[in-house]
Amino acid sequence: MTQIISSLADISDRYDALFVDLWGCVHNGVKAFPAACDALIAYRQRGGTVILVTNSPRPRGSVEKQLDGFGVPRDAWDAIATSGDSARAAAFEGAVGHKVYFIGLEEEKDSFLKPLTIQDKPIHIETVPLDQAEGIVCTGPFDPLADPDDLRPDLLYAKTKGLKLLCANPDIVVDRGERREWCAGAVAQLYTEMGGESLYFGKPHPPIYDLARRRLQALGKSVGPEGILAIGDGIATDIQGAMGEDIDSLFITGGLAASETQTKDQPDEAALNTYLEKEKSNPTFAIGFLR
Repeated sequence: MTQIISSLADISDRYDALFVDLWGCVHNGVKAFPAACDALIAYRQRGGTVILVTNSPRPRGSVEKQLDGFGVPRDAWDAIATSGDSARAAAFEGAVGHKVYFIGLEEEKDSFLKPLTIQDKPIHIETVPLDQAEGIVCTGPFDPLADPDDLRPDLLYAKTKGLKLLCANPDIVVDRGERREWCAGAVAQLYTEMGGESLYFGKPHPPIYDLARRRLQALGKSVGPEGILAIGDGIATDIQGAMGEDIDSLFITGGLAASETQTKDQPDEAALNTYLEKEKSNPTFAIGFLR
């Protein structure tokens, strides 16, 4: 049974490291949540390690600059693991070929497809029209406010060619301030439903957790599953991923599921239990907002 807690400090001394989601937990896509940042700073001051684990399709350097712009203090975290980094490594190793059709925002294309050096050899990926592509790289829809179904004709053609789609962000939707936007996961989900093959590298899939553990090890930290707490607002990404990795989780109910859990300051217990039963999910803990 999921336990509702009042603050991170209620449970944080049980864990040596946190895998913390960003969007909906630490910021809202526009600005930082001060209480969440304060809680992470306090945890680190007590000796804990914070790895930000995000389904952003951006490389970690780009996410770091974005966090600065949102006002997230540098002393609130130790390292960053992004879905973009994990997906980029796979893309440049040829997971969907080296001539790709790119779906996403122009600014994401520039950062995602920037040449990568592997074993001292610079590797390039060429973007080409769909009829010349060996595969698809998707960081999100061309228009995050448009129905992903608008891409159906392109995806149908890609499926008939047997192209694989590399999804750099498994999230279906995200809330940017008060506006809900579609993510790459919605495109990949549609492609899979149509019979195409989608490759995932962010939460809830294993590659990003492997990357997060490598970030921990690079800091000289050796932490087993029992010493890690995953924090996030995505029941199908953050919480499902934690369950798959056999690590404890703290569900932030005031994010994507605020309506379903009737969260104002804290979730309504009955509404939370109904939602979790419907989603067949069992986070270890829950709280309205990270604090």
